[in-house]
Amino acid sequence: MKRALLSLVLCITLISTFTFIIHKNQTKKEQQTKDFYMITFLSGIEYWKGAYQGFSEKGKSLGVNTHYTGSIQYDINQEVTILEQVLSKKPAGIAISCANPNAFSNSINKAISMGIPIVTFDADSPSSNRFSYLATGNEKAGAIAAETLANLMEPTGGEIAIMTLPEQENHEQRLQGFINKIKRNYNNIKIVQIGNCKGDSIESAKLVSSFLQIHPNIRGIFCSDANSGVGAATAVTEAKLQGKVKIVGFDTDQGTLGAIKTGVINATIAQNTYKMGSTAMDFLYDLSDPNFIKSKDKVYDIPYFVDTGVTVITDKNVDKYLHN
Repeated sequence: MKRALLSLVLCITLISTFTFIIHKNQTKKEQQTKDFYMITFLSGIEYWKGAYQGFSEKGKSLGVNTHYTGSIQYDINQEVTILEQVLSKKPAGIAISCANPNAFSNSINKAISMGIPIVTFDADSPSSNRFSYLATGNEKAGAIAAETLANLMEPTGGEIAIMTLPEQENHEQRLQGFINKIKRNYNNIKIVQIGNCKGDSIESAKLVSSFLQIHPNIRGIFCSDANSGVGAATAVTEAKLQGKVKIVGFDTDQGTLGAIKTGVINATIAQNTYKMGSTAMDFLYDLSDPNFIKSKDKVYDIPYFVDTGVTVITDKNVDKYLHN
């Protein structure tokens, strides 16, 4: 009787142990097969590489799968469609840069109601229920760009033109920060033209060329994105105005850095895109845990906004970024 009882206890123990191991392995497997997506617009440009590198490397360290997708063109409707397609796959979480501040609210809110956490980065959807926004403090960055350009134009100042993307909230904030700084601090500088480059270097080159013809006294250009900076550099070079017209751009694509090296672009405002992607993945990983979501205190610990900071790149430190 004792032997039978002992055998039964041993059998139950073994079954419990095997059940625990199987459950543990299944849990680990489920965790490893979680899928997280990063969605952008103009998805092929260099700018997003740093963001996705941070996103994917952090995902790898957490044992999850990461995917990158987006609209190839600067196409708001196409990016919304891609977001909806990703939602149909029921991923564990999504980081998205929104080509328009209002167009994504419904889809983001739908995702949240489905239990799919979303954070925005670089370009926000402020009216949505997204959990967090990770980006450059754009008004501050615009002011830094204004100060940088003004210092390059000392002591005479002069007329300046601006190239931007007016439909994007982050670019509007950069523009506002730039204009406010110029108006408050630099009476000898006058903004004579503001152009919409549509995120395209060829369009930017055409616009800047026309601005230089209409306003031959332009002595400075601020470009709120990388492509417009490359386009401005092309226009200034074709007009043989290198050195006479100062250019301050944004971001660290190879075209911009190369133009700084040759002296056509004088400075660029570098965003910490790697940190945007890495921190987004961190937040999404936590938010994808049902136990985390159930804890209001933990959810409240996810900040509404994270300023990822900027660095001014000139000919003095450009080699460091070119080598990277």
